[in-house]
Amino acid sequence: MGVYALAFVAFALDLARRSSTVRKATEGVEAKVPAAVGAAGSGSAASGSAASGAVPGSGSGSAAADEASLVSLAGVDGAGKRSMALRLGVSFTILAWIIQLGGVILRGIAAARVPWANMYEFSITGTLLIVAVFLVLLIREDLRFLGTFVTGLVLVLLGISTVNYYVSVSPLPPALQSAWLVIHVLVAIVGTAFFSLGGALSVIQLLQTKGDSVSRIASALRLRFLKTLPDSETLERLAYRVNIVGFVLWTFTLIAGAIWAERAWGRYWGWDTKEVWTFIIWVIYAGYIHARATRGWRGSRSAWLAIVGFAAVLFNFGIVNVFFKGLHAYSGL
Repeated sequence: MGVYALAFVAFALDLARRSSTVRKATEGVEAKVPAAVGAAGSGSAASGSAASGAVPGSGSGSAAADEASLVSLAGVDGAGKRSMALRLGVSFTILAWIIQLGGVILRGIAAARVPWANMYEFSITGTLLIVAVFLVLLIREDLRFLGTFVTGLVLVLLGISTVNYYVSVSPLPPALQSAWLVIHVLVAIVGTAFFSLGGALSVIQLLQTKGDSVSRIASALRLRFLKTLPDSETLERLAYRVNIVGFVLWTFTLIAGAIWAERAWGRYWGWDTKEVWTFIIWVIYAGYIHARATRGWRGSRSAWLAIVGFAAVLFNFGIVNVFFKGLHAYSGL
């Protein structure tokens, strides 16, 4: 957690750097344009005419120069300098992931089984895979701007699991002594990891959507770094692709859970609380994909639906697993 905290701080400093470059660029444009207009008005009629023809050019040139100084999506400014904070953030994230991987492996060795049979183990393995999916996606898409969200979410989940969910190693209940524990739960964790990144992209999409109430809040809070991030359409496409992968994995989770239920309890479906919420999550994301593909839902509506789906995932993990009783009461608490 200490190394993840360092990564979080580094990613946050990168966002602060982005905001600083946007502020300086904006102030530069505002300062240069009035000066150029004043110079044009003080000349003779002929020179004034020439100056007035030069003002737009000089203003646009200043704007172009100032826009070039903004930090790009990859964390590189107009001078070709990459953000040291961003590089440190990624490096600390990789280091923390390696340390966490060692801890998860040691937990599995101590238990002599896969380390995801209770809430604590599900938390440490789940956060490990959230970071793993994030790092793998960095190879294909530059999503380093999500670093603050990913490391922040991991820190919160690890903190809660350490304080509230920790339990000593214990033998598996009879119903969990199955190969489906490896298949069903692992796929569910990976699906949750994709939903987490999709939820983060949808939140930023709302912040970037012009005219939306959330974007107005972002403007009021002066979140200038948003100008260095992808536009809302790009974020929506990325979120859609990530959520589709999560939906496919969640569909398999639902089917595998029904097969395992028949092996363990003699029925495929019994309307147990956990089963119901797994199905609710599937329905929300199915509606999200269907509405966007066939009903033309774009912009803030699709983003809100994806966020509702991710909220249901968090509710399923943090509330249903702990406070609702049923056949799936294997939290270990």
